[in-house]
Amino acid sequence: MRTLLDLVLPAECGGCGVQGTQWCERCRRSLADAPIAVTPRVDPGVPVWALGPYSGPRRRAVIAAKERGRRDLAVPLGAALAGAIGVLRQWGELGPEGSSRLCLVPAPTRARAARARGGDPVLRAVRAAASGLEADCRVWPVLSMRRGVRDSVGLSAAQRQDNIGGRIVLERSWSRMPDPGRRRNEVVLVDDVVTTGATSAESVRVLRSAGARVAAVIVVAAA
Repeated sequence: MRTLLDLVLPAECGGCGVQGTQWCERCRRSLADAPIAVTPRVDPGVPVWALGPYSGPRRRAVIAAKERGRRDLAVPLGAALAGAIGVLRQWGELGPEGSSRLCLVPAPTRARAARARGGDPVLRAVRAAASGLEADCRVWPVLSMRRGVRDSVGLSAAQRQDNIGGRIVLERSWSRMPDPGRRRNEVVLVDDVVTTGATSAESVRVLRSAGARVAAVIVVAAA
């Protein structure tokens, strides 16, 4: 229904609310800034990069995509993530294009939450990011959460670790991915927000246990 309404009614920017556009130029520029290094309380063991703090257009866009059904925001968020990957390559934080196969792994979400949102907004943004990168870029939605994971809002770092520990697993589709454990694959975990780093740390641990070479975590915003 939202998609049909967007075709008929004037859209509003998902980052600032300005009328007449789904994503304005000012918000695009805001998310196009160079990524910043962040240090979560729970260390995932790899560098963590964010497009910026969890405020302004980043916060509004994440909430709109997750809670208000704004599927169209996957495109600008994906473009911003792809731009950040390009900057990290220029800095030498990621391998240059063509040096290895870039594999983008969406951070897992609770199945119940994904159903309520009509799908996974992180996966949509990751797919949009991959479309703006090289042809050999792969999207690997191979992480999932077991039942029993609570909503993490309001939990401390220790509580989040206990909540998520042992409950992120690899899907069986991992074994069908092209050469999942070979060194020519450079894996980047992607999420919308990093708060304590508990989900990122557990996701990286699971990927590494399967032989993946995880190079970094990239998020839209750091809380």
